[in-house]
Amino acid sequence: MKSTRTRILTIGAAVLLAVAAAIAQGMHGHGGPDGDFHHMMGFFTRQLDLTTDQQAQVKAIWEKEKPNLEPLMKQMHQNHADMRALQASGPFDEVKTRALATQHAQTQIELEVQHARIKSEMMQVLTADQKSKLAAIEAKHEARMKEHMPPPPAD
Repeated sequence: MKSTRTRILTIGAAVLLAVAAAIAQGMHGHGGPDGDFHHMMGFFTRQLDLTTDQQAQVKAIWEKEKPNLEPLMKQMHQNHADMRALQASGPFDEVKTRALATQHAQTQIELEVQHARIKSEMMQVLTADQKSKLAAIEAKHEARMKEHMPPPPAD
C-alpha cells in the first residue's frame, strides 16, 4: 500500500510540476499558457507511445482544467512575492507571516486537489501497458530522488 501511495504521489508531483511549469511559462510570456505542456506531451508521447487519439484526449483534459489551475498558480506566485516583501520589510511579524503561510498552504491544497483530478483523468486515457511503463518511469524517478534525500534521523 505504501509503495502504491508513493507511486501515486510521485506521478502527482511530476504532473503537477509539469502543469505548474506550463502555467508559469505562460505567465511570463514564453510561448503562451501552453508553453511546457507541449514539451510534457512530447515526453509522454515518446515514452508511453501515446496514440493520436490519446494525445487529443490528454490535450482536452488540459484545456478543460487549465482555467482552474491558472488562478491558483498566480496566487502561489503572489504568495511568494508577498512573503519575500514581508521578510525584507524589517522586523519579523509573526502574525503576518502566519497569515501568509496559511494562505500559501490553502492554495497548495487546492493545487493538490486539481492535480489529483487531472492525474485521475489522464490515467483513464492510458492502456494497461502504458500504465506499467509509467509505473517503471516513476519507480526509476523515485529511486533517483531517494539517492538525493538525507537519511532519516536515528532514533
